[in-house]
Amino acid sequence: MPENLVVEAKVPEKKDAQGNVTQPQLGPVQITVQTGKTAEECIQLFGADAVKTNADANWVVTLQSNMRGGLKKGETQATLQTRLGGAKMGVAAKGIKIDPVQAYLAQFASATPDAQRQMLAELQARAAKK
Repeated sequence: MPENLVVEAKVPEKKDAQGNVTQPQLGPVQITVQTGKTAEECIQLFGADAVKTNADANWVVTLQSNMRGGLKKGETQATLQTRLGGAKMGVAAKGIKIDPVQAYLAQFASATPDAQRQMLAELQARAAKK
């Protein structure tokens, strides 16, 4: 037996550097669509391929978010593979311990050249104080 799913969306307001609104908020708006109460009902309504494709697309977004968080904390390709390679859809991944040195190096690697120069200057200033 299908059920109603209410979906809401909005486009948030955008402001420039001076705080002037460059794009007003649009919405929120809502639509109502039919869905199944269970995965089996969804398969009956939409077909197995559609349900699988949609589930995988959602899972990719979840994994990418975990990967981005790991990269910001200094994780490497190998570490990410070890931590997330056995992930199960719908099961939260375990938190990671942050290695502050690796996190700083990851931040440095993704920084602009100006930001990298500033980071180096800060490190040199701290080293000179010791």
